[in-house]
Amino acid sequence: MIRTLSYAALSGTLLLSVNASAKDTTTQQYIDTLTELGYPAPKGNELVHIPPTMEDLESAKLHPELKRVIRRGYDLFTNTQQLRGENVFNNMNCSSCHLGEGRMPFSAPVWPAAVTLPNFRGKNDHVNNLEERIAGCFTYSMNGKPPEYGSDNMLAISAYHQWLAKGVAMYPEQPIYGRGFPAPDRPEELSYARGEAAFEEKCSVCHGNYGEGLRVGNETVFPATWGDMSNNWGAGIVRIFTAAGFIKNNMPLGQPNSLSDQESWDIAYYMSNQERPQDPRYTGDVAETLKNTEARFHKHSMYGQTRETDGHVLGDHRNTGEKPFLKPDSIRSRTFE
Repeated sequence: MIRTLSYAALSGTLLLSVNASAKDTTTQQYIDTLTELGYPAPKGNELVHIPPTMEDLESAKLHPELKRVIRRGYDLFTNTQQLRGENVFNNMNCSSCHLGEGRMPFSAPVWPAAVTLPNFRGKNDHVNNLEERIAGCFTYSMNGKPPEYGSDNMLAISAYHQWLAKGVAMYPEQPIYGRGFPAPDRPEELSYARGEAAFEEKCSVCHGNYGEGLRVGNETVFPATWGDMSNNWGAGIVRIFTAAGFIKNNMPLGQPNSLSDQESWDIAYYMSNQERPQDPRYTGDVAETLKNTEARFHKHSMYGQTRETDGHVLGDHRNTGEKPFLKPDSIRSRTFE
């Protein structure tokens, strides 16, 4: 119970904010709570940032209209399903992957994007800004179509990211503590059978026996882990090491670091062997698409590989899920030539 409450305090609105007079004490309390939950302590050169809360926004010295836009960004981030059928075509919210309102360390907190972009991104082989990075999440994780660049919704989501980064210098030289989904060391062998058994025991109570997740009315309670209502084959979490890192650091919900490294990798391997909507970069041939994307991305996924249990070639289909198109027209290459 103490473990679960500590996790809730970190991932929800109870997370303390740093102020000038109590910064060192508050930061140490924050670190102590994380280490009690099994997370590593920060190394001496790592940047530790405690993102501000929405309660902090109310007392912040910002223009009322900016506050309203940030609140809208928070609302879209935590309930992205309100854009279903326009920008989102599965059962995911931004907060389905970026837990704790995008503030939780070791759950890919989103504030680092606001201070490290524009920057080069290997996935699409060019310099991305913050809006383009968000667009990628809509394209792949939401199996959708991004809000238009510069639109009200894109501005609001970007503003929320930047609010969470308040006080952090642009392009920090220090490594960022708790960034991404850091994976434990990969075991020598991964097992589909062990992963299936562990998923059924540890994950299916929330995510369903078939990875379908849980919906109540129009709201997603627990996201789908594969299938038509999950992310597509281009989403970052289909990479086995990314899924293993997410699972190890965050699952089961409220019990981070309770699974062994082997269990986390086996579950990730099992999940990565399940079908989902087609990668938007699909050329019409899975082998050709794999060749085009393997070096930058799919060398870490099961896309285009033969599933050991039945000989099925993963990703060898034209299914785009609920989405009536393959690739959003707003996703394009960029060049300065």
